[in-house]
Amino acid sequence: MAERLSETAYAKINLALHVRARREDGYHELETIFAFLDDGDVLIGEPADGLTLEIIGPFSEDLETDGNLVLQAASALRDNAGVHAGAKLVLDKRLPIASGIGGGSADAAAALRLLNRLWALDLTESELAAIGMPLGADIAACVYSRTCIGTGAGEQIDLAQDSSLTGFHCLLVNPGIAVATGPVFRGWDGIDLGGLGTGDILAVALAGRNDLQAPALEIAPQIAGVLHMLEACSPVLARMSGSGATCFALFDSADTAQDAELGIRKRYPEYWTLSGSLRDAADA
Repeated sequence: MAERLSETAYAKINLALHVRARREDGYHELETIFAFLDDGDVLIGEPADGLTLEIIGPFSEDLETDGNLVLQAASALRDNAGVHAGAKLVLDKRLPIASGIGGGSADAAAALRLLNRLWALDLTESELAAIGMPLGADIAACVYSRTCIGTGAGEQIDLAQDSSLTGFHCLLVNPGIAVATGPVFRGWDGIDLGGLGTGDILAVALAGRNDLQAPALEIAPQIAGVLHMLEACSPVLARMSGSGATCFALFDSADTAQDAELGIRKRYPEYWTLSGSLRDAADA
């Protein structure tokens, strides 16, 4: 087995998120476009007798190790593979918590990918996604960590086949507000405004919407100001991600994205920002 490995838990964004119906199991029927930046939290692992997790980094204070999705994913993988291996895991938590950009789901997916290598299990991405699926609807998409369409509760994944997002850069901005997913979904008005359109991924995203934006604004009205700032930077697309409060802007050049980030940081130094490239199929 490898001595020490690392895995990035890539930040997730929803380029569009259409809520279609409430389900009796507490989930909602969705149609969403997942995309991923080339940066995020970092998980480090090495062989050990048992399974342990240490959390460090700028957003570590509000996280508990007991019951953390990283350990849940590790246990699920070990049980599924029928192995008794252990691991000492360290999570460098760089993404804000409860922010609509993957968070715990991305961390759990990173754990599945890392331990698959550390324990030499040789499982496929689809097998890892299936193991992670019962732990959270976004984990399957986060296992792949590249542009895809999610349906069902978001766990049914169809990887994007076109290259319309290749070369795009993304800026994430969070006003320092944690927004719990549950209240936002409960605030959805229940009106089905229709599913995703057809065409290449960029065209479908541009024609889409985020049905959770309105209820999120009721909880965190500061989101409107973030969107206004991003739209003033003339992006290809600006929208709230997931259930908020993080918003994103797509740009066709790294320089434009970085200039926008510097401008926002200068004006609001307390805001969290992250810029990077969108991952595509070549990054698998």
